[in-house]
Amino acid sequence: MKSIKEILYGYFSKTTIIELVVTMSLGIIAPSLQAQQIIQKQKILSDTSVSSAFQHTKKIRAGLLDVGYAEIGPITGKLVILLHGWPYDIHSFEKSSELLASKGYRVLVPYLRGYGTTTFVSPKTMRNAQQSVVALDIIAFMDALKIDKAIIGGFDWGARTADIMAALWPERVSALVAVSGYLIGSPKANENPLPPNAEFLWWYQYYFATERGYKGYKANTAAFNKLIWKTASPKWSFDEETYQRSAKAFDNPDHVDIVIHNYRWRLGLTPGEKQYDELEAKLAKSPDITVPTVTLEGDANGAAFPLPENYASKYKGKYVHHTLTGGIGHDLPQEAPREFADAIVEADLLSR
Repeated sequence: MKSIKEILYGYFSKTTIIELVVTMSLGIIAPSLQAQQIIQKQKILSDTSVSSAFQHTKKIRAGLLDVGYAEIGPITGKLVILLHGWPYDIHSFEKSSELLASKGYRVLVPYLRGYGTTTFVSPKTMRNAQQSVVALDIIAFMDALKIDKAIIGGFDWGARTADIMAALWPERVSALVAVSGYLIGSPKANENPLPPNAEFLWWYQYYFATERGYKGYKANTAAFNKLIWKTASPKWSFDEETYQRSAKAFDNPDHVDIVIHNYRWRLGLTPGEKQYDELEAKLAKSPDITVPTVTLEGDANGAAFPLPENYASKYKGKYVHHTLTGGIGHDLPQEAPREFADAIVEADLLSR
């Protein structure tokens, strides 16, 4: 049974508890109007804490970046790091983060390089978005916050990054949740042509390979990304407010260069940086993942994705897969936040 102290700290901040104690010691509470006002004030603060955490992000120097991130949940909670993809942002995890925080997890949601409040420390740093670099960003983020190990979850670019972290640095990943499963690839592997229907789904990648595509994306970023939201999640009826909340992240001054480099690098059309060649050589061998893993897929994903039966063998540790029904598309954490949060908890349990 929890003590009164534990119950209080579960619902109120330390400052609020002190206010209540002072009020009680003065003999004003029984129940006093002042105490009721304090409780009501705290309720308002707690009701807005999630949206506030995502609107007013923190920032920390981490390697090549000053990383902007949202944080929610008790400081002593088990750590969860959630990673978004393109063209999305940290708000994909707003509801699932709240659910996880209510279960006692400490949730960190960083903006990837080129998004939101994450910025480069130096203007001289190459605006590189090859897969190993994005993963190294999150390792640096963990180092900056003195985090040894965390549950890592993500979708799209975020799932690939989470996979890479689990494959190359398993000691830093206690458990993994990867939407669409095993997404580690290489420019060499991407030289192999796909069936026409699969190639069709990658139309934007080929558009970005051209100068017209670079100029088009730069000129029409918000409209372009809204189109991707619609085609990747054809049954998701998101409203304009929901989209605009995320679209602000695309105003990052490095966003266009990061996106274009990522897709051109995947096709072998532009180089990465030599200092990452060793890591990319390891990833090109499609390394197995040994950490406990839950993979997810939606039944209405309009983007290109691998079939679960084709990647299940890459996960050598405890492993579970779920395909969600009900018209769930590509932005699975935002479209099915409870199921995504449940998967984080499930992966945590697998690791025990």
